[in-house]
Amino acid sequence: MIWLAAGMLLCGCGSTKLLIKTQTTTVTVGVASQSPNAAQQLGFPLTATKNTTRVPGADPVADAAGVARAVYPSVAPGTHPGAVALAPTSDWQAAIAAAVLMAPPVRAPMLLSSADSMPAVSSATLKLLAPTGSRAIGGAQLIRVGDVPTVSGMHASSIGGSDPYSLAAAIDRFYTAAVGRPSSDVVIASATAPAYAMPAAGWAAESGDPILFVGSSVPTATRQALVEHHHPRIYVLGPPSVIGSSVMGQLSKYGTVKRVGAQDPAANSVAFAEYRDPACPFGQPCAHIPGSFGWAIRSPGHGYVVINASRPLDAAAAAPLSGTGDYGPQLLVDNASTLSRAVLNFFLDYATPGFTQEGPTAAVYNHGWIIGDPSAVSVPVQAEIDNLLQAVPQVNR
Repeated sequence: MIWLAAGMLLCGCGSTKLLIKTQTTTVTVGVASQSPNAAQQLGFPLTATKNTTRVPGADPVADAAGVARAVYPSVAPGTHPGAVALAPTSDWQAAIAAAVLMAPPVRAPMLLSSADSMPAVSSATLKLLAPTGSRAIGGAQLIRVGDVPTVSGMHASSIGGSDPYSLAAAIDRFYTAAVGRPSSDVVIASATAPAYAMPAAGWAAESGDPILFVGSSVPTATRQALVEHHHPRIYVLGPPSVIGSSVMGQLSKYGTVKRVGAQDPAANSVAFAEYRDPACPFGQPCAHIPGSFGWAIRSPGHGYVVINASRPLDAAAAAPLSGTGDYGPQLLVDNASTLSRAVLNFFLDYATPGFTQEGPTAAVYNHGWIIGDPSAVSVPVQAEIDNLLQAVPQVNR
């Protein structure tokens, strides 16, 4: 039996029944048709609809555990990760920066922990994942990021830093060593505005581009990291109200600098999902191609990861979903009960697939991951997203 309830995962032997308990309902796998409340126990539409799947954690610690098992089921040969990253709940910057460890060649999903003891859900999930050891990082099974507990019986590598800036730089250095060369692109995010930094996590997991942080100026650790990237292309995530023009000027000493962003967190996530450098040719299909930077999501047939802007650790927890499966950008809602207008317009403009007389089996399809329980993203919002992602007949004009 496995329970996922308010951040706790409990395991027992000899049972094939699975219960997922959220704040509002209990989902039972194997429910009998004659059971009381059988319809509710099946979990629809809370856990899934035809175009969406929810990771129903009551907090980011539980969400990270759920995502890790979705990405690495760890129940058959070849389904275990080589390594797992353990990131601190007390340092959202470190957790977001550590999302890059999901990119090749490390491919490490993330679990979250406090400094003194590992939550039960993280400890149990780590045992279930049973990482095999990653050759890219010297056979390590666990990557300890920042102030997190040690785990006995596992070959671990540790990444440390005295502050969020130096820890992000150390994560970058660790990943660069695994790859064998520094990336040509770097994402710069604000260390004081988490909602604007969140979308960088999914991109780092997909691309391997590191995330470095700035404040009102460019700190020494970030400057040194940029020097090690040998005049990279630097992409600043967020509007001028979050990362000012003076910081842009300081960054320009270390590489070419461009800004991606919009005035509120939801619109900022949409701007990042749409962006590509070099820009897409006018009037032609837009796609991410080798050598370009950005998701360039301006057509249907993609994955999307929907997160509440008030839960920055959820961006780190969900990042592996952007780095595998249907590879989708992270989109933010700023209210659990309302789909942000920027995200709604994005779906209306780009996400709804159409099919012609060839029929729906010839269409492209979308999938949306909903992160967190209904207190993060409500069931009506999930249903609205499901409807927006549905393939519909194309109207000829």
